[in-house]
Amino acid sequence: MHSEDITQHRLDRALRDRLLPAVATPVADVEVQAWEVRGEPIPFKVAKEADYHPFPIGGRWGRPWDTTWFRLTGTIPDDARGGRVELEVDLGWAGEQMPGFQSEGLVYAADGTVIKAVEPRNTWIPLPGEGPVELYLEAAANPKFFGNGISQFAPSPLGERSTASDDPLYTLDAARIVVRDLALAGLVHDIEMVAGLLNEEGIDITLRALATRALDRTLDLLDAYGTSDVDLLREPLVKVLEAPANASAHTVSAVGHAHIDSAWLWPLRETRRKVARTVANVLQLMDENEDLVYVMSAAQHWAWLRDDHPALFERAKQRVAEGRFVPVGGQWVESDTVLPGGEAMVRQFTEGARFFREQLGHETRVAWLPDSFGYSGALPQIVRQAGIDYFLTQKISWNRVNRFPHHTLEWVGIDGTSVFTHFPPADTYNGEVTVKELNYGARNFKEKGAATRSLLPFGFGDGGGGPTREMLARARRAADLEGVPRVRLEAPEAFFDAARAELPHPPQWYGELYLELHRGTLTSQAGMKRGNRRSEHLMREAELWATTAAVAGVADYPYDRLRELWQTVLLHQFHDILPGSSISWVHREARETYAALAAELGTLIETTQKVLAGAGDNAVVFDATAGAATIQSPVPSRRAEVDGRTLRTDRTEVTFAEDGTIASLVDVATGTEAIAPDGRGARLQLHPDYPAHWDAWDIDRHYRETVEDVTEVVSFETGVAADGSAFAVVERAFGRSAARQTFTVRPGQAGVEIRVDVDWHEQHRLLKLGFDADVHADRARFETQFGHVTRSTHDNTSWDAARFEVAAHRWVHVGEPVGVALANDATYGHEVRRVARPGGGMATQIRATLVRGPKFPDPDTDQGKHTFGFRFVPAASPADAIAAGYQLNLPPSTRTGGRRVPALVRLEGDPGVLIEAVKLADDRSGDVVVRLYESLGTPGRTTVNTSFEVAGLVRTDLHERPLAGSSENERSFSLRPFEIVTLRIKRAS
Repeated sequence: MHSEDITQHRLDRALRDRLLPAVATPVADVEVQAWEVRGEPIPFKVAKEADYHPFPIGGRWGRPWDTTWFRLTGTIPDDARGGRVELEVDLGWAGEQMPGFQSEGLVYAADGTVIKAVEPRNTWIPLPGEGPVELYLEAAANPKFFGNGISQFAPSPLGERSTASDDPLYTLDAARIVVRDLALAGLVHDIEMVAGLLNEEGIDITLRALATRALDRTLDLLDAYGTSDVDLLREPLVKVLEAPANASAHTVSAVGHAHIDSAWLWPLRETRRKVARTVANVLQLMDENEDLVYVMSAAQHWAWLRDDHPALFERAKQRVAEGRFVPVGGQWVESDTVLPGGEAMVRQFTEGARFFREQLGHETRVAWLPDSFGYSGALPQIVRQAGIDYFLTQKISWNRVNRFPHHTLEWVGIDGTSVFTHFPPADTYNGEVTVKELNYGARNFKEKGAATRSLLPFGFGDGGGGPTREMLARARRAADLEGVPRVRLEAPEAFFDAARAELPHPPQWYGELYLELHRGTLTSQAGMKRGNRRSEHLMREAELWATTAAVAGVADYPYDRLRELWQTVLLHQFHDILPGSSISWVHREARETYAALAAELGTLIETTQKVLAGAGDNAVVFDATAGAATIQSPVPSRRAEVDGRTLRTDRTEVTFAEDGTIASLVDVATGTEAIAPDGRGARLQLHPDYPAHWDAWDIDRHYRETVEDVTEVVSFETGVAADGSAFAVVERAFGRSAARQTFTVRPGQAGVEIRVDVDWHEQHRLLKLGFDADVHADRARFETQFGHVTRSTHDNTSWDAARFEVAAHRWVHVGEPVGVALANDATYGHEVRRVARPGGGMATQIRATLVRGPKFPDPDTDQGKHTFGFRFVPAASPADAIAAGYQLNLPPSTRTGGRRVPALVRLEGDPGVLIEAVKLADDRSGDVVVRLYESLGTPGRTTVNTSFEVAGLVRTDLHERPLAGSSENERSFSLRPFEIVTLRIKRAS
């Protein structure tokens, strides 16, 4: 008998040279004509009437980001017998076979009906058995950023049309009619399944020998008789293929899936086409395979499909009703979950679920986020209050340092809410249902012994594509096969229900799911961070003042426009847009969108405030943190003082060193010094930034080994402004860049405001703003959605050490409980670590990461001007940190008018209970919806008062539906630490 090694080599050659080429036999060429579209895509009805010209096989096509329409015509020969007739197209994939990352196309019938997509490893189009052929292929010349001849993570000019060349990228290598031998294709699948057992770790030695002998015998028969008798060739394999799985075999629930990044190495407009291509593939497979179950997340993708391809949408909607095309996730997009604010995270789920409910008649039970870069500890509560039972991701398998200890678990959030969670142990969301993949998942599964099942999403993804017929063939053969887990094709809900039933007391994980990778996404593309932060807070103000005006009867509530604006904000929280890891085109458009959002929301807020303020000449100050407006009264003039290099107010005294950094920051009331002995505050520090792999995504720990303090002072000036505040301005130069730091202290306000304007022209470097705080603390608090997380400031364990760059929203606090706070207006990446002082004692170093200079995928990331705002507060409690964060991000605005505006809703009781949102109910009933939360991490009690007459008050879920068993008209209630409460208040007639 041949050795296994020889068997494998025999098999590889037989597949390559004799079996695979014989599966599809060319029977006729087609005539190809082409029409090139420069710029943006055009619809089919325009393309059909275009002026086409003959195009040769072997011809070059496709300037970067352009579209070429191919008209394919021909006749199916009368002798095309013995199998299934198909059109086979190769757009020039050159053997690289990277679905979603190369050219791809959508095929239409002559009447405009979408048939299917073509892309690498999925190159066929079904044809009728006879007669003429006329098809239209919309081919997208999407550039490659990976692959043969391309250095990984090398800067590329292809991320913008304006910098890409005009040279065609692809060659039309094939367009022909073939006959597919279904029996021979089935044999190939049989052979590949049996061959998968040969080199698998842990396969029973007897089974391995049986598989080897069966393959040897099939190859011997192939040598003797060729492919004329498929049944004869298959006969030796039957014994292996019909041997049932072991009684204790793991069970894999396999569900079709295509991860489609809403933008990444392609712009938003191309994602719209990727969605259509993927859905067309899936629907074609479903028409021929009744066992296929497929999931699709992101309500935005469904909305694009509805708008761009209504016929495809209706076909998909019918499959939704059958339970085979399953909407999952419940979000508007598969967002980042670390960076979005609390209310935005809520709206991801409410907007997504609302679309699914209204457009598809579906309520999802599964949160689906396989690829986001870490998961906030606030998410379990948000997910459960959104009516979702289960949570899925696999991204934590990418951890670089610590292997996560569970695959099926109960994830407990910062407030104590838990959600049943699963990480697919195959460590992929782009499964292909191979023997290797199935067995790896079973071996890797951490809960084996206590549980017996896991989930596998299968299908080409990232750039879409979805499952293929080859994957389905493997899944069927693995349904009950010795040597592999049992495979079931089923929906995620079926898996989760069974998994929870067999593991009623799963292991628990508390707090955030920190990804030990991609820490640079907290900083890359600073414009995304500022645009998102401003948009979130402008949306809050727009809703608050619009609600106030509607309740007062002075303006209509702009339901439709506010919803549209929210959807735009939510789209840009996708996990490659907001994190800053997309091509230049994506981020340029996003900056333009954020600017438009700010302009429109600013106008909406101003118009509403003027209506509320009414006629008059008084200064009416609108304060969104209080939800009210007051008429500004003359106040006793208080002015700050400047004494040399010291700025002084009744609350704060700050002194600057010769290098322009803060040498001393004292809280006047307590005499507390915030800066450590021999330390500095507001120090700018440069580091080299060369991650090992993912340029825009990663900050690697070795960056700390080299640091350069920015100490050169071009100019230093101080003064007192007209409003009584004192300021110091420091101008600096470094490398090819410059910075301007403006420090301001205000009478009556604790701490120092710091504005950093940077003209940044560094690459592969990062800039931090650091403070050496005179605080002894072994942990720090970092704001997240609806609360904060506490992290160690030391590296005692590998888990602590891996968190060397972490996220904070509007503030960081260090102290037990009084210490220092650093609030910000648009910065997310931070580090806090304790430092032993020479001679004894501890200090705490707090640093915010301002800007980076990665070169992939955008070679000009963050080149140019940026502004960052901070407030550093001495002798600060966590409540002081929270207040500083709100004040910095929701500054008051002043209008001219004649009346004060009372707050619609006021809270009395524990000061840690805060209002996060005020709006009118989505159902347009006129009810006022108020979302509040406990912010300090301690039990709280509050009483809700209103400035309008109330007919009823009830607690609801995030979808504004009353909670079962909740008491009506209960205005006073308690909240557990970090609890979110949504109230629906019915106004009296």
